[in-house]
Amino acid sequence: MDKLVIEGGARLNGKIRVSGSKNAALPILMAGIMAENGVHISNVPDLKDIHTTTRLLSMLGCEVEYNPEKGRVFILPRRIIPEAPYDLVRTMRASVLCLGPLLGLLGQAKVAMPGCCAIGSRPVDMHLRALEQMGAEFELKDGYIIGRCSGLHGAHIQFDFPTVGGTENLIMAAATADGETVLENAAREPEVADLCNFLNCCGAKISGQGTSVLRITGKSRLCADARPEYAVMPDRIEAGTYMVAAGITNGELLLEQCPLKALDAVIFKLREMGLEITPENDGVRVGCSHPLCDVDVMTLPFPGFPTDMQAQIMALMTVSRGSGIIQETVFENRFMHALEMIRMGANIKLSGQNAMVRGVKRLKGAPVMASDLRASAGLVLAGLVAEGSTEVRRIYHLDRGYERMEEKLKLVGARIKRTEDK
Repeated sequence: MDKLVIEGGARLNGKIRVSGSKNAALPILMAGIMAENGVHISNVPDLKDIHTTTRLLSMLGCEVEYNPEKGRVFILPRRIIPEAPYDLVRTMRASVLCLGPLLGLLGQAKVAMPGCCAIGSRPVDMHLRALEQMGAEFELKDGYIIGRCSGLHGAHIQFDFPTVGGTENLIMAAATADGETVLENAAREPEVADLCNFLNCCGAKISGQGTSVLRITGKSRLCADARPEYAVMPDRIEAGTYMVAAGITNGELLLEQCPLKALDAVIFKLREMGLEITPENDGVRVGCSHPLCDVDVMTLPFPGFPTDMQAQIMALMTVSRGSGIIQETVFENRFMHALEMIRMGANIKLSGQNAMVRGVKRLKGAPVMASDLRASAGLVLAGLVAEGSTEVRRIYHLDRGYERMEEKLKLVGARIKRTEDK
C-alpha cells in the first residue's frame, strides 16, 4: 500500500491540464453496453475506477480496448451476460450503473450490492422503485439485486431527491425502453448532461439536459449503423481541487481544459474568500495577491456547492482569516477528514452535519489517514501548506479519482512523493 509524503511550504506556480471527468466517464462507459456496433470514447482518465469498469465490461461480455496513455476506450458488445459479480462491484459503487442497461437489453440483471467509500449509506432504493415503474421486478438475495422484466416501458417518474446515480440508471434504461419516459426532479449535474449527450451521439432521443425534467424517447437499438466517437467532459472536481491548491499555497496556476461553467458555485465561494480566478484563451488562471478570509458553505445538489468539494474548501478555510461554517446536507458521514486536519493543528468544531472552521496561522505536518476519495484530496491540500512533513495514508482512495495527482503537483513546484507505506 502506498502513501504520499509532502514537505509543505512550497508555492505552486505553472500549468496543470485538467483530466477527463471520472464521474462522467463511468456512466458513459457503462452505457457502452448498449452500443450495438461499438463506440470510441476519448478523454478518459487513467484511474483505478476506470480500470475496474473496463474489467467489469469485459466480464459482462464486451470487447474492450483501453489505452490509458492516450485516454481512449473502445467498447463493442459481444455476448452480454446479466451478472455483475461481487468481487468487482464491492470496490466501486458506480458498478450499480450497469443495472439499467442490462435490464433494457436482456430483461434481466444480477448486480451485487455496491460498497466502497465510508461517507454515507447512498441507498439504491430510488433506482429500484423507479425501474419498477418501468416494468421491472426485483428481489434482494444473498447480497445481490436480481431484476427481471418482460421489456421495459416508458413511465412518468418523479424522484423524491435528485439522485445522480438514479437519474443515470434511469436514463440508460429508458434509452431502449418502449415509449417515452419523463424524469422529474432529475439530477442536473453536468456529468448527467454529458451522459445524455453521449447517448444522443449514439442515436438516442433525450432532451432537457441540465434541467430537472428529462424526456427520453426509447429506441430499440443504439449505434446500429455507426461507430461514433465521444470525448468525456473535463473533471470539474479536479479543476476545483487545483484552484484550492493555488490559493492554499499562495501560488498561481493556469488550469488548461478547465470546465468553467460547471464550476459556478465553487468559483463564487473561492472568489468570496479572495481568490482571483480569470478566464484566459488557453485556460483559467487562479491565484491570490492578499490574505484569504473564511466563508460559510452549504453543500447541495447541482447547481449548488458540490459535496465533492467540501473537504477541499475546508482545508483552505483552516488557514484563512476569520471563521466560517460548513453545512453538509448531501451525505451524513462526510466530516471524517476534519478529525485528521485537527491532528495537523486545524481549529475545527463538529456538531452533527455542521463544521465550524476558524483559521489558524499555520498547520503542522503529521501522519494522517484518508477515509474516502475527496478526504484524500483535502488532506493533500492541507499537507501542501503545513509546516514540516505530512504523510497521507490509504491513498488508494485518491487513485480512484485523481489522475497522477502527485506528478501534476510536482511539476508546479510541490515537494511531494509517493512511497510504500510499510
